[in-house]
Amino acid sequence: MRTETRAIGNVLVVRLSGELDLGTAPDFRGRVEEELDARPDVTCMFLVLRDVTFIDSSGLGVILGRYKRLRARGGSLVAVSPSPQVRKVFELSGLATIIPVCETEDEAWARASGV
Repeated sequence: MRTETRAIGNVLVVRLSGELDLGTAPDFRGRVEEELDARPDVTCMFLVLRDVTFIDSSGLGVILGRYKRLRARGGSLVAVSPSPQVRKVFELSGLATIIPVCETEDEAWARASGV
């Protein structure tokens, strides 16, 4: 799995590619936690999932954990452009009822700015 991060104001944009599973979830968690620790002003995270080819319960759990951390800051996490496989897992697991899903980054930015 590949993880790219970029902070823009109070938003942390995280782009994932590959598989988010038992083997890769700890690396993802560590990378995002480092970013959140270094940026206490971040209150929103866009998790761009377009290039994620597989996700299992470990992947869902690590996403849910980051969601909870951001909520504790008064913030939010938004899933952006999930691949069809990821969208299906989000829907079947019920995660899509907790974490907002946006089709595009523009939609996520509009949501973050309250437009």
